[in-house]
Amino acid sequence: MTAEALPAELRRAIVQLARTPRLLVASDYDGTLAPIVADPEQARPLPESVNALRSLASLHETTSAVISGRALRDLATLSRLPGEVHLVGSHGSEFDVGFVHALDANAKALLRRIEAELEEIADGQEGVQLEVKPASVAVHVRRAASEAIGEAVLTAVRSGPCTWEGVQVTEGKAVIELAVVETNKGQALDILRHQVGATAAIFLGDDVTDEKAFARLSGPDVGIRVGAG
Repeated sequence: MTAEALPAELRRAIVQLARTPRLLVASDYDGTLAPIVADPEQARPLPESVNALRSLASLHETTSAVISGRALRDLATLSRLPGEVHLVGSHGSEFDVGFVHALDANAKALLRRIEAELEEIADGQEGVQLEVKPASVAVHVRRAASEAIGEAVLTAVRSGPCTWEGVQVTEGKAVIELAVVETNKGQALDILRHQVGATAAIFLGDDVTDEKAFARLSGPDVGIRVGAG
């Protein structure tokens, strides 16, 4: 899409935003930079998206970043984004530089307990996948053999480990994530903004988990919702 094809209101907001002294451009990954696909390991970013983030990062007083629910290592491997683009994984519990959550013994024990319980819930449920991250475990049901199986698994997770003390729950499209640290994309956006001294930010996202980042936008900031709904 060219700048001329953008809605007039959005074009005006972006022109105004470009005048800010220090700009942060942050984006979700799946469904925003990369199309949603059946196999998450094949979710490659669109070349145009990569080029745009690289170009933005090279601009004076401009920082570009990707904030994803994926584990940081997986995000880096899959996206293959250039080093000048900051990466934030696990909804904000993993930063490429400057901020890392250290888990204490209680958090580590809780994480092991969550993983064991989710393995039991997912056992024998065809197509249901667990994604273990440094501070959380995500349950993916997008590839479940049937919608009924997916819903049954999510219901069991919601009524079980989601209710445990110390568990932070994040729900997205066909996924539910249980973390042992309190993080979300809104907090991640705030941390990035502080790190780079941004005077304004633009955030792009498509999932319900991105709403936490949209909620942190104010003043000259701009939020862009990708997709329908």
